[in-house]
Amino acid sequence: QVQLVESGGGLVQPGGSLRLSCAASGSILSMYVMAWYRQAPGKQRESVAEVTSAGTTNYADSVKGRFTISRDNAKNTVYLQMNSLKPEDTAVYYCNAVSLGIGGRRTNYWGQGTQVTVSS
Repeated sequence: QVQLVESGGGLVQPGGSLRLSCAASGSILSMYVMAWYRQAPGKQRESVAEVTSAGTTNYADSVKGRFTISRDNAKNTVYLQMNSLKPEDTAVYYCNAVSLGIGGRRTNYWGQGTQVTVSS
């Protein structure tokens, strides 16, 4: 059983920056992928950024060039650096981890989310 705890959300003005953290209860080296999702009111949850166990990163087109996902394996923590924030980035941000078990079985873990509000 793995627990994920997000932190770092808050209120920021357009053009500002925030750094989100996701602390895992165990080693993130055992995870195939660590990712950040977000969900705005009335909309479905969408993938924002992910980083694989090999270090490969992927980003949604809407955040490319503005957001950066990174890992600190020693601290079992994943970060999302968000720069040049826009009102459209307002959402609850969730940390996600995917592990691979015997036979390729995938197990998803989710944090409880942290609110990010971008407003003037």
